[in-house]
Amino acid sequence: MRTRVRNWRWRRNPLRRRSDVVEAWTVLVVAVLLCVGAPALGALSAWWAHDQARSVAAEQRQERRQVRAEVIGRAAGTPPSAQAGGEYLYRATVRWTEPDGSSRTTTARVPAATRPGAAVDVWLDARGHQVPAPADDSLVWLHAVAFGTCATAGAAVTVLLGHTAVRRVALRHRMAEWDRAWARTEPQWTHRGA
Repeated sequence: MRTRVRNWRWRRNPLRRRSDVVEAWTVLVVAVLLCVGAPALGALSAWWAHDQARSVAAEQRQERRQVRAEVIGRAAGTPPSAQAGGEYLYRATVRWTEPDGSSRTTTARVPAATRPGAAVDVWLDARGHQVPAPADDSLVWLHAVAFGTCATAGAAVTVLLGHTAVRRVALRHRMAEWDRAWARTEPQWTHRGA
């Protein structure tokens, strides 16, 4: 049968060493940092990242414009590229009419099933080059959650690495204390000094 003494590092007893007290306090600090500090840091980081991503998305919406363009023809010799949804895109020449009535053309990526004469939505920058659509709210939230999760995980890993370092130092000090105690006790036990 095994007897277990709880919280022995917190109670006064003759077997408790200073390294035991340091280790007990370290465990308490690590628990608080893991349960409160890391999630709080993650929430603050996510909030900051959300604000930053929202302002970048607002800038993109101001700088970019969406036009309805007609596909004139597929650009020759361009291999397809896959988009995030698994849909293949091809480069094609598209034409649209500006508000002043002038006609413009550029090369844009269009879905693979698009035929000449079909209408597609194209996002353009100020120079008339195709750019990705501005980030929507779901992408902003995804960025914020990913940033907050990484910050929480990074804080937790840092706390655990710090705890490991403190435990190693405490173990080294404990072994040194045991060596000193044994050096004092061993001559009395073995009668070598007599």
